[in-house]
Amino acid sequence: MLVHLGRIVNHKMLGKYALPAFNTSDLEMTQGIVRAAKKLKAPVIIQTSVGALEYAGIEQLVGIIKTEAHESPTPIALHQDHCHDFKLIKKLIDLGYSSVMLDASHLSYKDNLKLTKAVVAYAHKRGVWVQAELGRILGNEDWQTVKSGEDLMTDPDQAAKFVAETRIDTLAVAVGSLHGIPVDPRIKKVLSTLKEHVDLKRLKAIRAKVKIPLVMHGASGVPDAQIRVAIKMGVAVFNIDTDLRVAFNKALRDNIKKYPQVYDPRKLLKPATDALQAMAEKKIKLMGGSGKAKGFK
Repeated sequence: MLVHLGRIVNHKMLGKYALPAFNTSDLEMTQGIVRAAKKLKAPVIIQTSVGALEYAGIEQLVGIIKTEAHESPTPIALHQDHCHDFKLIKKLIDLGYSSVMLDASHLSYKDNLKLTKAVVAYAHKRGVWVQAELGRILGNEDWQTVKSGEDLMTDPDQAAKFVAETRIDTLAVAVGSLHGIPVDPRIKKVLSTLKEHVDLKRLKAIRAKVKIPLVMHGASGVPDAQIRVAIKMGVAVFNIDTDLRVAFNKALRDNIKKYPQVYDPRKLLKPATDALQAMAEKKIKLMGGSGKAKGFK
């Protein structure tokens, strides 16, 4: 069933368990995610990136997600990941997204604050949640403007002020997790100033000052032990993309190599979808979401 994000992300869960926000860009990925949620009776978030919408088509991809969600007995929320475009956010709200992420973290604090407040005012009138980012999650776009990974981290005091002034519903924090698998040497130079880990001390300080649910992006590379600690500190959502892609890609490559004579895409893609589902199940179990959809109406 398709539900509002606010029905599955709430203060009651904080410190106890968390939900994965899985990225999708096509039918196979969506099916793997939904099947994992159904098997484990777990609520999940399915999210789209701007790139995924451009690849599959906005109406087409949203249609796939809605169809799969409506046919599932488990609660599934639809969320838009990093988006800089207010016009696109408005369109997605019209299409039924219950949560959108405005990413204005590349702007100055003043401009980020101004744009976020405008998006919140628009979205809240329509019953839609807004996620924003303060600090910048490390990734492929960041090598140009920083010399150290520390420059990108979320400041706890600033985070508290930002949340109070914008009235956002969830906050994406930058505490050391990475987007994707960086390969550019200029990015690696920045990343060499940090170990790929979560700055738990900083996360604890943010949690003490910010009471809304926290979101950790780039969670594919975070060790399981730190995921568990972050959950106890009140992180409610972990974005998972790269791990799903890697699982899908590896299974697809192995299947093509094993059966070079097979030309039916369905037969080639099924093992890849199954591998993605297995990875999604692993993440749901890690975050403690199994069985949390029982009794949900």
